[in-house]
Amino acid sequence: MTSKVMNWLDERLGLTGIYDSVLDRNIPKVNWWFTLGSASLFLVGLQGITGIFLTVYYVPSPDHAYDSIQYIMNGVAYGWLIRGIHHWGATLMVIVVFIHMLRTFYCAAYKYPRELTWVTGVVLLLATLGMGFTGYLLPMNQKAYWATTVGTEIPGTIPIIGPFLTQVLRGGVGISAVTLARFFSLHIWFLPALIALTIGIHMYLIIRLGISYIPTKED
Repeated sequence: MTSKVMNWLDERLGLTGIYDSVLDRNIPKVNWWFTLGSASLFLVGLQGITGIFLTVYYVPSPDHAYDSIQYIMNGVAYGWLIRGIHHWGATLMVIVVFIHMLRTFYCAAYKYPRELTWVTGVVLLLATLGMGFTGYLLPMNQKAYWATTVGTEIPGTIPIIGPFLTQVLRGGVGISAVTLARFFSLHIWFLPALIALTIGIHMYLIIRLGISYIPTKED
């Protein structure tokens, strides 16, 4: 029965072809450093799942954000575990993505024909940093408030357009309810959409062009 169902789906969806091109590909002889891309993808999925659970109880309001976090940590069953995974997973994702980029640069995997793969990887690194920055304000405690205040003042040092960029980030002169709403929407909608789209392009390029190999003296 199972084989009949799989054959029926294969005839209509081409599952065998997808498996052969995506999972059953020839790869060069590499080492464990080349698994950091897969580790990054796993962490992205983990952050997405835990983030969805957190939004069930989180309230993006300056008056209730901190209390909702406390309720997640102390009142929701295993809420402390979900938030802990999300919190430390974010830190780990930044580290893994950064090391993955260093490995790619060291192996010169940004050269022809993988220039676009490198560009999409840079976009993913920047989006990952953006996720960490926007998520830092969401607990709305003193540490998050002042860290965001300092972080949003950095673009203000840019000549001419600096003050405008700071106001765009904050949604006003100072950190307010508008800032929290803006960071929350960036954190759960805009940046995840950018990451999902870029990951799709990144994976397509990897499947099409293959992964790089460890350079030799001749290279």
